[in-house]
Amino acid sequence: MRKVIESTLVSLDGAIGDPQAWAEPYFDHEAGERALKQLLVTDAMLMGRRTYELFAAMWPASTGPYADRMNSIRKYVFSSTLQTAEWSNSTIISGDVPTAVGELKEQDGQDLVMYGHGPLGQALLEHHLLDELRLWVHPVLVGRGTTLFREGASATLELVATETLETGVVILTYRPSLS
Repeated sequence: MRKVIESTLVSLDGAIGDPQAWAEPYFDHEAGERALKQLLVTDAMLMGRRTYELFAAMWPASTGPYADRMNSIRKYVFSSTLQTAEWSNSTIISGDVPTAVGELKEQDGQDLVMYGHGPLGQALLEHHLLDELRLWVHPVLVGRGTTLFREGASATLELVATETLETGVVILTYRPSLS
């Protein structure tokens, strides 16, 4: 069975919104290699409408190994409002999210990756469909914006791996517990 792996950039104070404004100084060659390695062991991305719109505006004009993989990988966009998805290999799924993701997990193939923790990530966590949560914790305090977990969100997580990059970014890998 395929796993759903969420990879989210987060500040020390829990901000995940607008990471291009605060995470870029920490995205060096080492982080780029780590991110590409993660993307190469997956064969599809899951994303909500906002992530899709952000990525679809940014990646098609980019070049290089990471951008090439982002542009070529299969993309499943979960949205009840998006009518078209022009970015290459994108499919809109507007039905029942837990059922659709459960079906994708049952298909043959590599793991599924998701970036950010918006409504889609929260729904997958709530329905026990998120297999790993990789938090790229950046040594910066943002002081504003969207935070990782919204009020009322709860989950028990088990730390299964840590990796510290030269920039001070720590990648914490958690698995949700069913208890």
